[in-house]
Amino acid sequence: MATVGGINESKGVQNSLEMDALAQFAVDEHNKKQNSLLEFKRVVSTKEQVVAGTLHHITLEAHDGGEKKTYEAKVWVKPWLNFKELQAFELVDVATSA
Repeated sequence: MATVGGINESKGVQNSLEMDALAQFAVDEHNKKQNSLLEFKRVVSTKEQVVAGTLHHITLEAHDGGEKKTYEAKVWVKPWLNFKELQAFELVDVATSA
């Protein structure tokens, strides 16, 4: 059971359709706000924080031109209100793709 306010590792959801959809949402929202063209590739890891809803901490890979980059996104979800909002999107690591 999740602790309210605590950040917990998500079990087995890195490849789930729900996490992929939230990561894609985060990339799309970032692209709109920053007028960029990141291309979502995959979810690396996820954590959850129970707040008024759930704050998903998602580490993801995206391509920016020819570069593979790792980002951390925070997506706040309140499913009973059909609410989803990108709270943060930050660059973590850059690696040149082969």
